[in-house]
Amino acid sequence: MSEAEQKAVIDFYRYPPIGTDDWRYGFATAKVRVLETVMIGKGTLVDMANAENLQAALELLAGSEYGLTATSGSFDEIENMLMEKRSEARSLFVDLIDNKEISELLRARADFANMRLAVRRVVTERPIGVDYSDEGSVPAEDFEEIFEQENYSRFPVYLQEAVEEAVLGYYQAKDIRQIDYGIDRMAAAYKLKKAVELDSVFLGSMFRTQIDLDNIRTMLRLKMADRDERGLFISGGYVDRERFLHGLDIGYEALAPLFFATPYYDIIEGGVNYLNANQSFLGLEMLCEGHIKGFLKTTNSIAAGPQPVIAYLLLKEIEIRTIRMILTGKKNGLDAKTILDRVSE
Repeated sequence: MSEAEQKAVIDFYRYPPIGTDDWRYGFATAKVRVLETVMIGKGTLVDMANAENLQAALELLAGSEYGLTATSGSFDEIENMLMEKRSEARSLFVDLIDNKEISELLRARADFANMRLAVRRVVTERPIGVDYSDEGSVPAEDFEEIFEQENYSRFPVYLQEAVEEAVLGYYQAKDIRQIDYGIDRMAAAYKLKKAVELDSVFLGSMFRTQIDLDNIRTMLRLKMADRDERGLFISGGYVDRERFLHGLDIGYEALAPLFFATPYYDIIEGGVNYLNANQSFLGLEMLCEGHIKGFLKTTNSIAAGPQPVIAYLLLKEIEIRTIRMILTGKKNGLDAKTILDRVSE
């Protein structure tokens, strides 16, 4: 990206622009509009969190596409069903979007997750294994052979760069967390580059927003752990890195005012308040997820285009993740308040 493209500029109030209509996606948009009407509502999720036990929570899903869980014999079966629903949503997305570059861009999420796991195993001298997601561009069974032969040229360029960044970061500091930081940086750079190549206002806005939210998480986690690692913030978001660096030097009470002129004031204020009261990042995670959901829902203003199709996939993934989180909480006996503190609007 050029210097102008990377410059942090905020010329909107809450959510960035999402681009214009594209009538090549008329049918695909109509399809996801219908599917959106049968997604699980917030009321059902709240009722599940308040249910007496796991079985009672499952019964609330009986009339939905997740209804099979009510007769499942084990929690493993429930998790497998949810993963199948996620795979179905991703497969439908590929069919509807009919754009190889966009499909590859979103599949790269699985590639980076697989790479994170593989590099961790390499540096800790554990077997590479073959238990990787098959939903990326690189087949799961290829990871073991590639790493054993150290033939990284078989990876796409963005994964070759991720391997180098992750391994170098680890051996410089002998800190396994540097693997995650390195891969996160390369993933963000790759996504921003692809958004520019695709000339997609929507994807550019989404990726830059995600970078900001990741930097907010990093800032608060560093402060909570009393760590002063200033090279962990990712470039390319709407908020300049200097603001996050300044946030490390001031008290919690001054953080929200520091971000007053950004779209993230409420997230900082709410996240800090919850952190101080509960010594937990649940509230922050809920607010960050709610912000992304709010952004994705702005695609309702698009009559036809790839934006609503991409938004549907991501909202569907959040729905599946939320259902799994609630059911896991009920299985482990978590109280309703703790569960609800993580469920976004």
